[in-house]
Amino acid sequence: MLRRTNIEQKLQQSRNKTIKESDILDQVREILKQDDLVEDAIIARMKSPQKPTPRNSFDFDLLDSDKIYHVDQIRDICVNYRLRFLDTRYFKNEIPQEALNKIKRLEKEHDTTLRGFKIVAPSKMFKLENADDPLLFAPIGNGYFYLIHKWGNDLNAFRRAWAWPFKSLENLIICTLLVSLLAAYAVPNGIFSKDTSGVQFVLIFFFTFKSIASMVLYYSFAAGKNFNTAIWNSKYFNA
Repeated sequence: MLRRTNIEQKLQQSRNKTIKESDILDQVREILKQDDLVEDAIIARMKSPQKPTPRNSFDFDLLDSDKIYHVDQIRDICVNYRLRFLDTRYFKNEIPQEALNKIKRLEKEHDTTLRGFKIVAPSKMFKLENADDPLLFAPIGNGYFYLIHKWGNDLNAFRRAWAWPFKSLENLIICTLLVSLLAAYAVPNGIFSKDTSGVQFVLIFFFTFKSIASMVLYYSFAAGKNFNTAIWNSKYFNA
């Protein structure tokens, strides 16, 4: 009875005709070594100070148009969700292996060395100087950036609502007024007299507004906070 063919064994026999096992290990070891050197070089470029945003030499025929964004579009997202758009050297978390693989593939496909990497992420993910979901970009030129990789979890669905009051001074004032109005309505009816008149409600409203505004001012200024429009591309935590 004929024995079944072991295809893996046949493959090994074919390989052994052309190359020795020790040579295979040496070749694989050298390939991995060269790959590690490439990754080390990429990480070194990410962590080193960058010159003013460079222009990378991309082959535009190979780019995915869905991954090209203008800085104005990036700014809008950062302002709406209170995110920062900074050089990768300020990023304190590790760059995932998948992102490094994509950079190596891009550099090989476009026959170039990418520089000027930037990341969109919440402030807490950066090492900021004294003055949840990263997106890695490389500059194309003329204010355009190419999205290389996104990792981590999606932003909380309520983050935009949370960030709205910090978008501008006008938003903060409106939010403070609305919260003060709700707080005034929450005061039990007749707490100061049998019936709460319009004048009494206005006085309660001014009292609650004064108290809430004081807390907002302390948090916003004493704690060194600023509006989204001022911090989206600032490297300072108290910008």
